[in-house]
Amino acid sequence: MIARLHGKLAEKQPGRIVVDVGGVGYDVQIPLSTYYAVGDRGAEVALRIHTHVREEALSLFGFATRLERDLFERLIGINGVGPRLALAVLSGIEPPALVQAIRTADVARLTGIPGVGRKTAERITLELKDKLPAGAPADDAGGADGAAEVDGRDLRGDVISALLNLGYQRPPAERAVEAALKRGPGDFEAALRQALRELAG
Repeated sequence: MIARLHGKLAEKQPGRIVVDVGGVGYDVQIPLSTYYAVGDRGAEVALRIHTHVREEALSLFGFATRLERDLFERLIGINGVGPRLALAVLSGIEPPALVQAIRTADVARLTGIPGVGRKTAERITLELKDKLPAGAPADDAGGADGAAEVDGRDLRGDVISALLNLGYQRPPAERAVEAALKRGPGDFEAALRQALRELAG
């Protein structure tokens, strides 16, 4: 089992990165919290890995912090919550906020995440309330983001595309991006963060 990867960031996009380790590229699925934490292409990156093995495939899921990985592994232990939905949850809410939402049984906050219905949200709060890791971010959280400003039209399309890939519907995604860009963020990651805040209400 692969538990950790340390190498250079060869590719980066919301939900997925490729890590080059000694000339071998590892395709790793990640939540947005990790996407924000890793650097730009070419940067050195170290990830905690969950290796998910199925009969027909072996998938790698990467996390910048222990808290992210611990939450992911607890989420996929819930009946009806697979790796993709667990990533969607971690992409829709910051890990410490997720811990708080579970502890306070904030079902409304969880159902604001694409793919999470009321029954699933209730199951998450019920089953994880007494199984949560510490709510504070791990010491190794963070990392510099260095996206350069891009043309506004390209930025709008890129952020909308990222939201669609995360499971949001086009009309609310477009409205959220318009609202986010009016606030003036000049790079992709800042615009995506703000759009997600708009969608969360």
